[in-house]
Amino acid sequence: MNFMHDILPYGKFGRSRAINAENPTGEKGKGGTAASNLGTGRKGSPCLLNLLPGSTTVLGDIKGCGVINHIWITVDAKTSEGDCFVLRDLVLRMTWDDEEHPSVEVPLGDFFCCGFGKECTVNSYSIAVVPARGMNSYFSMPFTKRAKIELINEHKNPIPAFFYQIDYCLYDSLPDPVLYFHAKWNRESVTEKKKDYTILDGVHGRGIYVGTYLALQTLERYWWGEGEVKFYLDGDVEFPTICGTGTEDYVGGSWSFAKQEDGRTVEQTYSTPFLGYPYYSKQDELTYHPYYNDDCPPMRGMYRFHIPDPVYFEEDIRVTIQQIGMCHNGLFERQDDVSSVAYWYQEKGGQNDYSPLLPREERWPR
Repeated sequence: MNFMHDILPYGKFGRSRAINAENPTGEKGKGGTAASNLGTGRKGSPCLLNLLPGSTTVLGDIKGCGVINHIWITVDAKTSEGDCFVLRDLVLRMTWDDEEHPSVEVPLGDFFCCGFGKECTVNSYSIAVVPARGMNSYFSMPFTKRAKIELINEHKNPIPAFFYQIDYCLYDSLPDPVLYFHAKWNRESVTEKKKDYTILDGVHGRGIYVGTYLALQTLERYWWGEGEVKFYLDGDVEFPTICGTGTEDYVGGSWSFAKQEDGRTVEQTYSTPFLGYPYYSKQDELTYHPYYNDDCPPMRGMYRFHIPDPVYFEEDIRVTIQQIGMCHNGLFERQDDVSSVAYWYQEKGGQNDYSPLLPREERWPR
């Protein structure tokens, strides 16, 4: 039995269903009924068309008791050379049962470990992204009354085509306690020196922290990765219960991911089931303009899924990371552009602090 099933046990037999543009309600026996020029049931409605700016599209509204097991999505990364941040402009929102605020409110690309508005290949247990922008989530997402998944289009232009599928099972009941899936995005375009960046805060209740995605754009010279990830658990104030040894160490790497080529230090990307550093670039690969080159501050995307090593909390949790670097003269405090996604499960009844997502302009990569 895998870890997600261990923390979210449910009966062996369910009623398998799927929602997509062909069958938006997931109704039994109603898949693939739309007609094309090839006839009825011959790929008549493979995607959602022309999602207008400012619109909210309900991808799925499931009534009853069940578990979402898999979500697949793909969409174009840009609508023009200048409008190239589709993956940051689209927002994925998920609400479980009768909660007042959504449990998930994350830019689409970042949810799938693709920050900066740019896709990369991710080969992990929980998230898989395969060429080209085939984005998959395997997080188990239980609900007892209702599951609502929405897509908010904050992009400047209409989205011509949006492809998706939500695979789930319906059950008569789920064993207590049910742990609800959460994900939260944050960003500081310029971090403050000597003040740790906040990955997650304001979570009150009982739960299990299961993952972190970091999208780091370095704004200063020299090595950037000495910052330690800290977990403040159940009343910790000044010092955390868990404190790591460095940023690249947290995602399983070491010695700056580096290898030597012709006297130069070259970073190596990688992707494994529970941790990875799948994206590195110092070029703007999304757009072209004849008046300027494609140089930009180096961008790095990395993830750590705490599936075999979950972080449990009974009362509250706060997760932070330091911005500390290293040069020939030793350690130094630095400032960078940091975005993150925190993934966790939580029992119903927690009183979490809710803050809306940053405005679109503040989410753009720079």
